Amino acid sequence: MQRGRRIAFDYGDVRIGVAVSDPDSILAAPLVTLKAKDTNLKKQLVEMLSEITPICIYVGYPSHLSGNDGAATSKVDQFVEFLKNLTQVPVELIDERMSTISAARSLREAGRNAKESKNAIDMAAAVAILNFALDVEKGK
Repeated sequence: MQRGRRIAFDYGDVRIGVAVSDPDSILAAPLVTLKAKDTNLKKQLVEMLSEITPICIYVGYPSHLSGNDGAATSKVDQFVEFLKNLTQVPVELIDERMSTISAARSLREAGRNAKESKNAIDMAAAVAILNFALDVEKGK
């Protein structure tokens, strides 16, 4: 596995959860939750990518459990194109079917109210996406 940091995004209409790995790809940690409609989103992403200098970007892809594309897939496709216009770093899609559900469950089990933890859920979902991507990479 190539050494270097990876970054993952859990894109949503309202919020974008972000997670990052350490350079050795051992740990995936929550980074931030961005507002999808923020007028400074492009600037925030450029600064983040410049600071982190990832070798790969992962974006959660919202398929249905059946494997068919969901309603949000076209919006994720647009976000991926947006990222590709900001950087030369490879952008890969990762199946995220259960990431938000498992993130919400984990926070609920930790005693956190899901309604009050929306930002944490989005970051936790990004961590789940990144962990899955790292497992796939390690398996190659």
